[in-house]
Amino acid sequence: GKPGDPLPIVLIHGTGASLHTWEPMVAALKNDYRVITLDIPAFGLTGPNPKRDYSSEFYTSFIQDFLKALGVDSCIIGGNSLGGSIAWNYALSYPESVKKLILIDAAGYPTEAKSMPIAFKIAKMPVLKHLLKYLGARSLAAKSVENVYADPSKVRPEVVDRYYNLYLREGNRQALLDRMANTFSPDTYLRINTLQMPTLILWGDEDKLIPVENAYRFQKDLPNDTLVILKNLGHVPMEEDPKTTTDVVRSFLQKR
Repeated sequence: GKPGDPLPIVLIHGTGASLHTWEPMVAALKNDYRVITLDIPAFGLTGPNPKRDYSSEFYTSFIQDFLKALGVDSCIIGGNSLGGSIAWNYALSYPESVKKLILIDAAGYPTEAKSMPIAFKIAKMPVLKHLLKYLGARSLAAKSVENVYADPSKVRPEVVDRYYNLYLREGNRQALLDRMANTFSPDTYLRINTLQMPTLILWGDEDKLIPVENAYRFQKDLPNDTLVILKNLGHVPMEEDPKTTTDVVRSFLQKR
């Protein structure tokens, strides 16, 4: 996008996804902003962390090194699901670098999913989880993606192909197991209320993986927030309805 933008937007995807999840939003924003997306370690074409460390500390350090390498000193940072958790953890560690924060169905609080993608379920089962290293069924990918949409009929075949093909990248299946085994620091969420930067909390009201109740927890804790609940959308609203999601994000970006 806009090469001279002094305050780029950094967007971080969730577990099992890749930078492709942001492509419609990037296309809509790139004429007005510089937008930076990436495949975080364990996923996409970046693949595994050789040390098999997927803690919040690792991801925070990784994002800082990544932005330093790009010469980015300050930014607007956001993420979906795991990416949202990485974004707010980064903001806790580098508050002077984060001018605004965007949390889209973000992880963070202890919670119970109402429904979970089948690949995630298997990854959490001690007896079955190692089967993921050998399972390559496209139907597994399809069911997992359909689970995070409110309307499974919106899941296009090419979206399933993308998730499926990246899941098959060498090392990614083991990396998913390692990622699911790495739990973030259990008490870090208690510091969310110290974040002072303007924050957009954006949530699909049909999210079964991280239910909408969590949006209100973020709203309660964040002193400078804008909360938007999207009707009839699930866990990945930027994929399921990119126009509505992007319109909300654009409105937040334009706020002074």
